Amino acid sequence: MSTSASVSLGYRDPALLGQTVVIIGGSAGIGLSTAMHARAEGADVILTGRDPERLRRAAADADALSTAAFDANDPAQLKRFFQGLPEWIDHVMVTAGRPSYGRLLDLDPDQARRAASEHMLLPLEVARLAVGRVRPGGSLLHMGGTGARRIGPGLGFAPAVTAALPVFTASLALELAPVRVNLIAAGFVDTPLSAGLLGEGLDARREELRNTLPIGRVVGPADVAALAVHIMTNTALTGATYDIDGGQQLVG
Repeated sequence: MSTSASVSLGYRDPALLGQTVVIIGGSAGIGLSTAMHARAEGADVILTGRDPERLRRAAADADALSTAAFDANDPAQLKRFFQGLPEWIDHVMVTAGRPSYGRLLDLDPDQARRAASEHMLLPLEVARLAVGRVRPGGSLLHMGGTGARRIGPGLGFAPAVTAALPVFTASLALELAPVRVNLIAAGFVDTPLSAGLLGEGLDARREELRNTLPIGRVVGPADVAALAVHIMTNTALTGATYDIDGGQQLVG
């Protein structure tokens, strides 16, 4: 085989060329890594986050088309953001929010409402605002987790949200069709959020996972980003939940 033939067989067009990807919660971790991966695949990327300075740095790293700093859990601010988007976008990924742990009976009403809003009401509001804005065949992609599938004390709303999100995603996929809706359920991912939650226990957790996970390493943001971009580009995927935890569920 000639050199020129070998080169041509290895070439492909960028998978998201000419498409626009919006990432709500894209200033760090999984959101930022997905933005960078999508940009490398030719997409125009729009990022949101709460912290303007961190968002500015993320935009530079991801070569973002634009950014918007606001609290995505504020319906009025979220609506204004969508109204300011280009007429058509192709994909929306929601990574905003963080796990809410603790005894259910110890949560005050404001904490309980915040937990429900971040994990259930935000995806629903994004879905409403995406109608007529996301192109047919485009996608909404939400983030969930696998860790709270085993119910235990002190997990707060996490088990309920973990159980509800796959069904919620499937229902939205039917209502929003032909826009596709999918869910990524991640185990431990080595992100700044994980570092903040674990504090001094982070290194011990990393070492534990290296020694126990079937893949022999810790899952990183780039792993989740690669899955996210695949879900965006594979137009046969909708209504499904995709686990990514390095086999964590298999070993306890």
